Amino acid sequence: MIVACLAVLIWDSTHKLDPYRPLESQVKPIQVDVIALNWKWLFIYPDYGVASLNQLAIPVGTPVNFRLTAESMMNSFFIPQLGSMVYAMAGMQTRLHLIADTPGIYLGQSAAYSGPGFSDMHFKTLATSREEFDAWIQVARASSQALDLNTYRTLELPSSKDPVTLYATVAPKLFDQVVDKYMLANGQICRADTPESLQAFQRVPSAPAGRMEQ
Repeated sequence: MIVACLAVLIWDSTHKLDPYRPLESQVKPIQVDVIALNWKWLFIYPDYGVASLNQLAIPVGTPVNFRLTAESMMNSFFIPQLGSMVYAMAGMQTRLHLIADTPGIYLGQSAAYSGPGFSDMHFKTLATSREEFDAWIQVARASSQALDLNTYRTLELPSSKDPVTLYATVAPKLFDQVVDKYMLANGQICRADTPESLQAFQRVPSAPAGRMEQ
C-alpha cells in the first residue's frame, strides 16, 4: 500500500512539473522563441516582431511560453531563480513555461558545456512591470538593427561576449527555419510549423503556476 501511494504521488508530481505544460493564469502569456548560438542567446518576440541578443525582457506576473532550439551544439537554457532548466537541440524544438512574480534582474545561463565560449554564455533577464516591458518593446522597435537572414548568418558564427543588441524587425518564420534546416523540404510531419506539430503541443494540459520569487 505504501509503495502504491508513493507511486501515485511521484507520478502526479512529475507530471505537474512537466515543462511543456502551460501555466494556469488569468493573464495572457507572451511568446518568446529562443535560439542557442555559439556562444550567445537570441530571443525573438513573434507577437511584437522584435528580437534581442543576450537580453531577455519579461513582464512580471505574466506567463512566458518559450520555444527553444539550437543552431548547432546542444545547450541548456536555465534561469535558476525562475525555475526549470531545459535543453535546446539543433533540428528540434523544446518548450518551457516560466513566470516571474517579483521585479528584478535574474541571471540566465547555459548549464551545459558547449566549448571554449561556454563560460561567457549568459544573459540578464529583466523582469519588469508591464509598462516598463512595453517601453522596452518600443525601444527595440526604434532600433536601427534588423534581424534579417544576412544578420542571422553572421550571428551563426562562433563568438563570445557579444554586446546586448535589439532588433526592430525579424525575418519571417526565422525560428521555424532554424528548427527545420536539417529536414527535407515539402511539409514533412516533423516540421515545426505543420498542423500536426502544433496540434501535438496543444494537447498538453495546463499546469498550476509554479512560482519562484527572488
